[in-house]
This record gives sequence, structure tokens and C-alpha cells, in this order.
Amino acid sequence: METDIDKPAQGTNGQPSKAANMRIDFTFSDTVSGYVVEFIPTEKAFVLETSDGRHFKLGLIATTYARSVRNLDEGYQDATPIIFEMLSQKGQYVHAYGTFYPGVDDDEPLFEVQFLIFPGKAPLEYRHEGQSWWIQQISSIATSYLKWQFNYPEEPIDYSKYRTMLHLGGAKRGDYLQETDTISRMIYGFASAYMLTGNDAFLEGAEKGTEYLREHMRFFDQDADLIYWYHGLKLDGAKETKLLTSEFGDDYYSIPMYEQIYALAGPTQTFRITGDKRILFDIEKTIDLFETYFKDNEQEGYFSHIDPIGLDPRDESLAHNRARKNWNSVGDHAPAYLINLYLATGEKKYADFLEYTFDTITKYFPDYDKSPFVQEKFMEDWSKDQTWGWQQNRAVVGHNLKIAWNLMRMQSLNPKQEYIDFAKKIAELMPAAGSDQQRGGWYDVVEREAKSGGRYHRFVWHDRKAWWQQEQAILAYLILQGILGEKDYEKQAREAASFYNAFFLDTDDGGVYFNVFSNGMPYLMGTERFKGSHSMSAYHSTELCYLSTVYINLLITKEPTYFYFKPYPDSFKDNILYVSPDILPKGSVYISECFINDEPYTNFDAEALTVKLPDTSEQVRVKVLLTPVK
Repeated sequence: METDIDKPAQGTNGQPSKAANMRIDFTFSDTVSGYVVEFIPTEKAFVLETSDGRHFKLGLIATTYARSVRNLDEGYQDATPIIFEMLSQKGQYVHAYGTFYPGVDDDEPLFEVQFLIFPGKAPLEYRHEGQSWWIQQISSIATSYLKWQFNYPEEPIDYSKYRTMLHLGGAKRGDYLQETDTISRMIYGFASAYMLTGNDAFLEGAEKGTEYLREHMRFFDQDADLIYWYHGLKLDGAKETKLLTSEFGDDYYSIPMYEQIYALAGPTQTFRITGDKRILFDIEKTIDLFETYFKDNEQEGYFSHIDPIGLDPRDESLAHNRARKNWNSVGDHAPAYLINLYLATGEKKYADFLEYTFDTITKYFPDYDKSPFVQEKFMEDWSKDQTWGWQQNRAVVGHNLKIAWNLMRMQSLNPKQEYIDFAKKIAELMPAAGSDQQRGGWYDVVEREAKSGGRYHRFVWHDRKAWWQQEQAILAYLILQGILGEKDYEKQAREAASFYNAFFLDTDDGGVYFNVFSNGMPYLMGTERFKGSHSMSAYHSTELCYLSTVYINLLITKEPTYFYFKPYPDSFKDNILYVSPDILPKGSVYISECFINDEPYTNFDAEALTVKLPDTSEQVRVKVLLTPVK
């Protein structure tokens, strides 16, 4: 059987190149993921078909063992006794890790399997599609961050103890830095975990964190009547040094748009639960900052940076960030806070803001003449910026996928053919351009244009796989599957989620790994071994859990699911609580049950997904059961 490993290399004239007779003469370990097309029990071997249709013959050895994918806080899931049963099922998906041995003379290379990871406990099962899989996972992640940051429940939640940098096991690095965005992103995780579990400790973490941001990281310019957020604080005992401008290398001595955007992520998700009017005030005044200083009213979109003195996007001090626009400044509004703000309020002005950002993305980001990837960075006039910093003419795989799943969310609110066409285009191109179709998983940063051999897998620095890129792939195909129902989207969603749950969950220390090698083994060097850093907090991992729960349960497997809120009295406008968990296709779910303080309650609009809150002087716990329309 021919594999990629022993195909003759071709020269430019189609004839075998000088390297055609060179065979691999060393052993190496690797992963092959795919679908069983043949099981040969007499040879203790099986044939896998990879995602892109290549076949590999793999051999079992006396020490081969197997497990099923395990969730956080679960024990080891041994599957060794059922290896033959699982492999006997044609179409069974499996990750096989083992060793390639070179062939002798004309023999094909041999792959011996050290271990197997199945996505389920039974043939053709995917455990991540279970009703409680992602709920259990988000609860574990949120619990870990409460323990790591505050030693909760042994000690009370105290954000003065928060630190940006956390080691692999959650221990603090001791750098005494508190970054606004990482706090906000962790708050988002706590709030999302509460919405799925009703665990009051998670809401306490979200509310106390939001209050800490308001007291320590917020600047309210009363003269201009707007709010902006500090990059963070440096702590020296009781002394606080506020950091106005970013300390991150790409954005040094500037106020980046994405930092202001993500400062709203956690508070906005908390606002969805409580309706705290002070949070809404902060959000509205920060949006005023965006409209006053970041928005380009002449040529559309939003600038990526402003200077800290004049708040000018064209100031010379911004250097390589002067008068620039990018994915973050235009596209990150929607997932970070704006969709959640619309969900909490139903206000048309926020729907209009969303439409503006998505129309801008759809108008300027497609760039498919030479590349399967979108263009991400721009000059002021929307001409391409292909010389900026590390990005140059390179693609961040996850940004392409993130555009796709957010376009589909917008499609459910305001259908436009250009939204769905763009999302489907990305979904069609990305597997070959950005995924690892032998091992599973998705790559990080690659060259936008093909080089020798026509391959787009021209890695800028490495072929490792980051946790947040996997999130983008899972959600892109999961949401496309949930809304459009096409089988290829199901295939891609299952493969991406299977790889993530097999290799990214740290079942020893909790949380998820930042990076894994291409074969799935954890990469534990530098800041990429941390559970907390400038780039990592409890955000992408919990966003994945939250939205996966919503789309799998409500649109794919059609399982009723509870969601939790805890509004303050006289909080939401007209005392109406909006409980839609995301922007879903109209009429796809309804409220079948509602409880106030755990007592049955009937004053709700089942189809509109709203609850008329009772007149009360106390904060109340609202629990709703959302049921899919089958």
C-alpha cells in the first residue's frame, strides 16, 4: 500500500527527481488520525483513511493500548479490552500514535501503534456531543481558575491577589502584574460557567472581578464623557502603578483597540446575567470612545491603535501601527462583547453596529486571487498592509475560521447572501489550507501564498497547534453544521473537537494546554507552558465550552438545556430578561420551563425567549429550560 512517505518525488518536468530513490532510513514517532476502512485481524493491522482521503496501514503490537477520550475531572478511560471491537467498525474515527520504521528494499514503511485514542466509548460515538460534556468541562476550567488565582474555596475571592502569569500547575509566577484584558477574559469564563451551571461561586468570581476592573482599571473622562481602560497595574505591596499604554511588544506605547474591546468581554457577559446598570454605563461610554477616536468616518472601519496623548490614530509616535486597520479592530467587537450586548438588551442600535462591522469585513477582507486566506491588515485607505511586523504577508488560520462562525451568527440575526457565501467559502478552503489532515488539528500562522510544490503549509515559525486556533475550527464547523446541517461540516467539526479533547485537556493539573506539537503531545516550553499569560486566560477555552453546548444541544442533537441568570431588581429595561443563549435561527428553540428562586414561574414569552421579571427588591435566580423545535 502506497503512503505519502514512499511516493517518488517529482521534478519540474514530471519525472522522478534526484531524490526519487532516497528512502526514509530512520525511525520516528508520529500520529495518524482517520477513519477505519479495513480491519485485518489475522495480521493485527488496520487501514486508516485520513481526512483528505489518503490510506495508511497500521500494525498493532503486543504492548498497544487504547483509551477513550476523557473529560477534565474524569478518571482514565481504558479502551484496551475493546480495541478489536472498535476497529472492526468501518468508519470508526481514531487517533493512532506510534513509530514509523523504514522499509527494507522495496517493502513499504511499517507503522507500529503504541496507543490509540477513540472519541467515544462505543463504536462511532463522539463523547463531546453528549449533553453535559462541555458543561462539565467549563465547570472544571472555572473551578481551576478560582483555585489558582484565589485559593478558593479555602480563601475568599480577592482580586488583589490576581496575577497574569500562571505556571503549568496554576502556581503564580510572582511578577506582580495584573493585565486588564486577562482579568476581563477570566471574568467572561466565570460568567459563562454560571450561565450553564448556576454555580454561585462562578457568578461571585464574575461580579467581584467586574467590580475590581471598575475600581482599578477604568478611567472615566468626565470632560469628554467617555471611558477607556488601562492596560493594567503593577503592584508593589499596597502601591499600585497604573499602566496606561500597552506593555505588549506589538503595541508598546499605544492604546490598542483590541485591549479596549476585550476589557468589555467579561463585564458584558456578567451584565447578561445580572443587568447591573453600572456595567451598561461603562460599556456605552467605552463604545463612545470607539466612535470618537477609533472610528474612521471617512473610509469606514476602525483604526487599530491611537496614541496616549492626543488619542490620534495618525500620530507619528505609533510607528508601524500608525493609521492602520486590522481584523482585531473591526472583527473582534462581535465575539468579544457586541453580540452579547445585543443578546442582553435587544437594542436595534447594537444590531446596527454589528451589521456595520460585518459589512465592513465582507467588503474588505476577502482576497482570494493568490491565496485561500483573507487579508487581515490594512492601511488607512483599505489597501493591503503586507509589511507589518511579524505578520507580513502571512495568515493566522484561526482568524479566517473566526470570521466564518461569527458571520453565521450574524446570518441568524440579519440574513444576507454575502454573509453566508463568505462563511461557506472560508469553510470550503480552510481544511486543505490550514488543517493537519494526517494527524488532525489546526495550524497557527502560515504563509498566505503558496511556495514550492503548491503547498500552503509553509509554517512561519513552527507546525505546533495552539488551543485558541482549535476553538475557532470547532466553532466554525459546529455552527455551520447547526445552522445549515451539511454533512461535511459535521465531519470537520467532529475531527476538530476530537483532536482538541484528545490532546489539549490537561487532566493532571486542570485547564487546557496552550500548545501541542503537530503529533498532539503537549509543548511545555517558554510562556507556552503557562496556564496564564498575556495571551491566555479562561476565555477561549470557556467560550468554546459555552457555544459548543448551545449549538450541539439546541441545534444538532436537539437536547433541552437549562440556562441561569440572576438579575438585580429594576435592572433590565421594562423588567424584561432576554434569555436567548446566542443569536440562533428564529424559531429554533422556545422556553418550556421557567423557575424564579427555584419555584415554577409562568410569566414568560416562550417564542420571544423573554421572561417578565417579578417586581421585587431582591436579586432573583432565574432558571429557564430552552427546548429545541424538532
